[in-house]
Amino acid sequence: MSRAVSRGLGIADVPIAVYPGVIPTDSEAVLEQKVREHLAPAVIASLTERAVAAKKIETAEPVPHEIVHSGDLESVQEFFSARGWTDGLPIIPPTRQRVQQALRFTSRDPDEVIGVLAPEFRESTVWNVAVNGVMAGCRPEYFPVLLAIADALADPQFRIQDAGSTPAWEPLVVISGPLVKELEFNFGTGVMRVGRQANSSIGRFVRMYFRNMAGLRIPPSDSDQGAIGYSFNVALAEDDDAVTSIGWPSYREDKGFAREDSIVTVRSVVTISAPIYSGGSTAAEHLATISEIFGQAIGPWFYLGLVFGAWHPLLVMNPSIARTIAADDADKDAVRRYLSENVKTAATSLERYAPQVGHTDFTIEQYKQAGRLPSVSLESDGPEQLIRTIPDPANLDLVVAGSPSRNQSRAYVQNHNQGVPTSRKVVLPPNWDELLEEQRDLKKGRE
Repeated sequence: MSRAVSRGLGIADVPIAVYPGVIPTDSEAVLEQKVREHLAPAVIASLTERAVAAKKIETAEPVPHEIVHSGDLESVQEFFSARGWTDGLPIIPPTRQRVQQALRFTSRDPDEVIGVLAPEFRESTVWNVAVNGVMAGCRPEYFPVLLAIADALADPQFRIQDAGSTPAWEPLVVISGPLVKELEFNFGTGVMRVGRQANSSIGRFVRMYFRNMAGLRIPPSDSDQGAIGYSFNVALAEDDDAVTSIGWPSYREDKGFAREDSIVTVRSVVTISAPIYSGGSTAAEHLATISEIFGQAIGPWFYLGLVFGAWHPLLVMNPSIARTIAADDADKDAVRRYLSENVKTAATSLERYAPQVGHTDFTIEQYKQAGRLPSVSLESDGPEQLIRTIPDPANLDLVVAGSPSRNQSRAYVQNHNQGVPTSRKVVLPPNWDELLEEQRDLKKGRE
C-alpha cells in the first residue's frame, strides 16, 4: 500500500523497510531479534545508500480515447491480462463502438471528471466508466446505473482508498426503484447469486473499477493488502412489489429519496452471516432469532465501530419474514429498535480481540470515561457485561429481497468508516424510454 501511495503522489523509489513476519504472532523476544537483525539494518541502509532506480514501465498508461491494441479476441485478452487490466476473467473488448453505445445513455460529457480515486489517484471520468462497464459485460442500458455508482465511489465519505486494507472487505451495491424491473434485476429467489446479467455484471463492474481506476490490485502489485478475501458481490435489488404490499417505505425512501426515484447505494461488506431461518407468527419470535445470529456475525469486530465512530450494518429479509413482522404491527423502525436493543456481544470479547487486530490500548472503560458510549447499553459493571452492537437504530439498513417462499434473512456487516453507505440517484437521459425500447428490439432480434 505504501508503494501504491508513493506512486500516486509521483514519488518514485521510496525506501521501505519491511518487518520479516507478522508482529502480532511473534513473541517479544522474536520481535526484538527481528528488529535488531533485520528491520534496523534495513532502515539504516535506506537512509544511507542510494536507492536502486525503479524498473521503467514499458508503456505509459493510455490516454482517454486511445486505441491501445488491435487484434483478435485471444490477443485482446492476453494484452489486457498482461497489463493487469482485467479481474482474471475474460473481458468484453471495449471497442469504440461498444463504448459509444453505452455513452448514448447519458447526456454527460464523456470527458467529465467525476472524481479522483486513491490510492493511485486516477481520474474517474464518464468515458472510463463506459470502458470498464463494457469490459465487465454490462449492457448499454445499465450505463446510468454505472454512472451513479461511480459518483458514489468518488465521494470522499466512501473512502475508496481503504478498500485495500487487510480485512479485505468487498463493495456491495443496493439498487432500489423502478429500474429494478426495467433492467430485469433479480430480486427474488437466488438473489445475491451470480446468474442474472444486471446483478452480476454491475457487481463485477464495481470490482473492475476498484482495480483499474483506484489501482486496488492483488499481488504482485502492492495496492491491495487484503489478507483473506472473497469474490465480488453481485448487486442487491429490492423487491418493490413486496415492500408495497407490506406497507413499508422502500429502501430509497429510507435514504431520503422519492418513491418514483431509482437509486444506488454503495457500501462495504466485511462479513456475511450464516443464513438466518426464523419461524413463528409474531415479530418477536422472528426478531429474537435474527438478533442472535446477527450478533454472531458482528461479534467483536464491533470494537472498530467504537474506535472510528461509524457503523452501518444491513439486514436482508425474505418477503415472507417482513410480511409476518408487519402483520404484527411492527414497522421498519420497530425492527431497528428491537435489533438495536437485542443484538449484543460481551465486552470481554471486544477487549480480547482488539489488541490482536492492532489496537493494544482498547478498553471499554476507556470509552465509558470518554463519554463515547452514550447510546450503548452496558448490562452490568461486571466482567461479562454485554454491549449493544447496533447502538444507533437509525444506522441499520433494511432491504426486502429473496425467495418469497422461504423464511430466511441474512446480515451484512459493514466496515466502520470504510465504505460507509453512499447513495446516488440514477439520472436517466431525456430519451430513456426510446433508447430502452431500441435495446429490447435489438435483443429480440438476436434471440
